[in-house]
Amino acid sequence: ERSLYAMPETAIGYFPDVGGSYFLSRLPHPYGMFLGLTGHRLRGADLAHMGIATHYTESDKLDALKQDILGSDSNSILATLNKHSIDLPTPFSLAPHAELIKHCFSAGSVEEILVRLGEDGSEFAEKLITTLSRMSPRSLVITHKLLSLAPGLSYEECFKMEYKAAHEIVASGEFTEGVRALLVDKDNSPQWKPPTLDQVTDAMVEKYFDNDAKEWVPLGE
Repeated sequence: ERSLYAMPETAIGYFPDVGGSYFLSRLPHPYGMFLGLTGHRLRGADLAHMGIATHYTESDKLDALKQDILGSDSNSILATLNKHSIDLPTPFSLAPHAELIKHCFSAGSVEEILVRLGEDGSEFAEKLITTLSRMSPRSLVITHKLLSLAPGLSYEECFKMEYKAAHEIVASGEFTEGVRALLVDKDNSPQWKPPTLDQVTDAMVEKYFDNDAKEWVPLGE
């Protein structure tokens, strides 16, 4: 119940990395896109409802679970987890918004997502518009493309794609500005470049996905 899961990178001018494009794109569609763009936080039982966690137990049972795992061999780990797993105590918190999320975040662009949210007009939709308006426009578009391409890629291919995008976004200064505004100076006033979605051009985005942009070098080589 104390677990917290989020991929908030678009708020600091970055994108969901460390395999984020792979695992977010494998969540029930389009929840991965929703989580990747908005940085929405999932807590406790929600992780199991979403399929991110396989088992659920309470924090005061963790010591007993740990001891049983240490006493288990590789063939009995699953049985040990099942033994300590309990029924989920709460319903999925996003269930009331499922249709909105599916309709809006299945759109083919960030701009269209915002249009659909605006048309919905609900309080939850308005909160999402406010959230997205704070994010780096460049990061939103890059994240949308990463998660759109990822379902057709292998685990290694997703890492290669993220590796290339990471080099570009760090070089752009967007990530540096996001870290400055939210983590260093903490003025919460990042000066994104460009400042609006309509100024993020196709040419600007394509270089993040140029196969010749940066050669993949596996760690240790």
